[in-house]
Amino acid sequence: MIEYWQHIYEHFNPVAFSLFGFKVHWYALMYIIALVLGYLLAVRFGERFGFDRKLIDEYFVWAEVGIILGARIGYFVFYVPDNTYYLLHPWEMFNPFHNGQLVGIRGMSYHGAVIGFIISTLLFWKVKKIDLWKLMDVVALSVPLAYTFGRIGNFLNQELFGRVTNVPWGIYVNGVLRHPSQLYEAFFEGILSFILIYWYYKKFYKCKGELIGLYLILYGSFRSLCEQWREPDVQLGFIVAHLTMGQILSFFMILGGGIIFFVRRKLCKR
Repeated sequence: MIEYWQHIYEHFNPVAFSLFGFKVHWYALMYIIALVLGYLLAVRFGERFGFDRKLIDEYFVWAEVGIILGARIGYFVFYVPDNTYYLLHPWEMFNPFHNGQLVGIRGMSYHGAVIGFIISTLLFWKVKKIDLWKLMDVVALSVPLAYTFGRIGNFLNQELFGRVTNVPWGIYVNGVLRHPSQLYEAFFEGILSFILIYWYYKKFYKCKGELIGLYLILYGSFRSLCEQWREPDVQLGFIVAHLTMGQILSFFMILGGGIIFFVRRKLCKR
């Protein structure tokens, strides 16, 4: 059993099936599951915070547009060293063709998605005049479990590999045993984050904005932890000392989340 697990990539096809000549990857299916689950959780928790389904439907579209644009642009800003051409020709970031061949779009940045999400959310808040902090707490409860499937998608798509290891649950990648760091991230950044946020929500939640602050702290902390097992991006390596780009960006998430969490609690006491 362990032997099969370690060599699972040799037995597993990242393409789930073909449809009219187009290859549908497991990653795409995991992304769809993540979207559907995130939406359903947002509807459920949104009701508890006083938001009707119509508003959640509208917000979901706004947020998803911001996330996709932010994730793609963020990838080129944060993870492509020679990005001058793309910054001067931004439409090329979304060109699925290369040398006349359909190759799809690969390369997304979670931290870029966060920035795009923030911008789209602020625009939605400006237009709809809703309670921003309540909506953000709905997001904090809805995102982590959905995000889990994104990381599972990375694993099934055979990307974002872990560092070299000798642990018995490692996965062979091109003949080298590596940590299945994508699954570590699925657990810590997704499942465990949700458990902790939901537990806090049921036991201690008092102030609007607490949950989104807590989410930023937890994600940033767990992402930084998991980066210890994840291979640094080959085109970047370590940025400063032994810090990766993911850890540096996560530091700002922790900082921002901490400020939000403690400021909201302080204002709530007044």
